[in-house]
Amino acid sequence: MKKLQILGMGCKKCVLLSAHAEAAAKELGIDYEIEKITDIGKITDMGVMMTPALAINDTVVLSGKTSSPEEIKMILKNLQ
Repeated sequence: MKKLQILGMGCKKCVLLSAHAEAAAKELGIDYEIEKITDIGKITDMGVMMTPALAINDTVVLSGKTSSPEEIKMILKNLQ
């Protein structure tokens, strides 16, 4: 199971990134869970200075932007 972590304070871009990550995982048929990390201390501990960010299994793969489901699918495929 992949842990898709959305790092951010819950802004519109964070919500959009979460929806895109979920759509990408569903389209690929990946077993996943979404975790939303809003604690600024944890976000900075993970090395993120700009949100929204996406981490997969505690590894940050995107930061400071909202990517399309297609971009996220490519990232997920490369991690398999």
